[in-house]
Formats: sequence, C-alpha cells, structure tokens
Amino acid sequence: MLKSIKHLGDAKVAASDGDIGHVKDTYFDDRSWAVRYLVLDTGSWLSGREVLISPYSVKPPIDGDEQIRLTLTQRQVSNSPDVDTHQPVSRQHERELLRYYEYPEYWAGNALWGMGAMPYPLPLTQDVAEREADRGVNERDFRATDIHLRSTDHVTGYDIQATDDSIGTVQDFIFDDQNWAIRYLVVDTSRWWEGGHNVLVGMNWADSIDWATQKVHVRLTRAQVKASPLFEGVNSIHREYETRLHSNYERPGYWM
Repeated sequence: MLKSIKHLGDAKVAASDGDIGHVKDTYFDDRSWAVRYLVLDTGSWLSGREVLISPYSVKPPIDGDEQIRLTLTQRQVSNSPDVDTHQPVSRQHERELLRYYEYPEYWAGNALWGMGAMPYPLPLTQDVAEREADRGVNERDFRATDIHLRSTDHVTGYDIQATDDSIGTVQDFIFDDQNWAIRYLVVDTSRWWEGGHNVLVGMNWADSIDWATQKVHVRLTRAQVKASPLFEGVNSIHREYETRLHSNYERPGYWM
C-alpha cells in the first residue's frame, strides 16, 4: 500500500515493551530510491538522542500515521551504536548498525534489500557475521565519503526541472509500505500553474539530481504536467489512476 512520508512525520514509535519516541525524518538511498532508515527523536527517554531504525525492524503493516510498531525492545534500541544524524551517514556507520541488529547489508545483492525484495530478514548466523567482519577489514569502498543516504526533509523544496522550465517543488514522497521503495514525488506547481495543483512525478523518472543546486531534472514538459491527473491525496492513488498517470507521461508502470 502506498503511504506518504509527510504523514509519517511525528508518528509515535513503539518497541515491543514501550514507546521510544517519534519519527523526525527519513533517510533514503539515492541509488535505489528506497527508504533505508527512520530517524527517531527519543525525547526524554534517551535524553534527546536520535537513533536510526531500519525498515527491517518495522512490523507490517503501518496502520495509518499514528503509531509504528517495532520488533525491537527498548534495551536493544538504547544499546544501539551512536550515529550522528547531523552528519552524513557513511557505509561504515551503517555496517556497524546493521551488524548490531544482525540484519543483512541491503547493498550486498541485486535485489532492493540485498538478497530479497522485501525488508524481512533472517538473522545472520555467527559464522556469517564473522566472515563478513573479516571481509570488511580489507574492503576499500567503505570510505567516510562514500555517502548515499539523503534526508527526505532536506530534499523537500527541491526544484523540479522539466525540459522546458521548472514545474514546481518537491512537497512530499509517496512510498510502498511493503518494500519501502519511493514511487513518487509530490510536486507543487503553484508557482506557474494557477490554482495551486499538486501532481505526481515518478521517482525513477528523474534523469539526474544536482545535490549542490538542489534541482531534480526530468525529461517531462509543462504540457505533459498539465495533462496529468491531479494528485488529491495518497488515499486517491489506485491502479487505474496510476495507469492514467504513466500513460500520460509515456512511462511503463513500475508494477509491470
């Protein structure tokens, strides 16, 4: 089912034995466009410490936007490795976090979640974990500068550049709560299209993203945007709507 990232904002998060905080932000992978972590503000429970929670830990389904339930205990979360969420998160930090929870590395395979299409991991055996640790010592691709995680909060407001001009700014992200893949950007077109319409642009339609200038480039035109079905909320997205949307932009459906 498709969900809105914005609606996750401030959602309460509960471990198996009690509340642990609320969602402050989400991080997505700029290579596969999948949500990799929820950033939790733990409030007074951990003295304001922010922690990263992987979708591996989330109990499906996500019921509305009021509470997210985890498979973890409060103790597991409190003892998790510290990650400075005010700095870019490197693969090295991710590896430490995933090993702590005994989760597989989502980048170690061809599927969206490593060896699987969904974030439903089997715990690593000790032998596998030890082999992975030994292999990691000699790897050279886990540099501190090897950053692929982006904040949805930071990308909100980015300009969407079509082939003939800007078509608006990013207002929200629509993701699939089964595999946590980001399917669409919600774009506010009110700066040039009278009436303040919102439209959807497929995340995988982005040809390039200039992180320095905060612009997303797509091979679309303003005429195509005006002809697309308007976005009236995440609950209005259904397969017939998506089919019309993709047909208008002459793009194949992600479900095909």
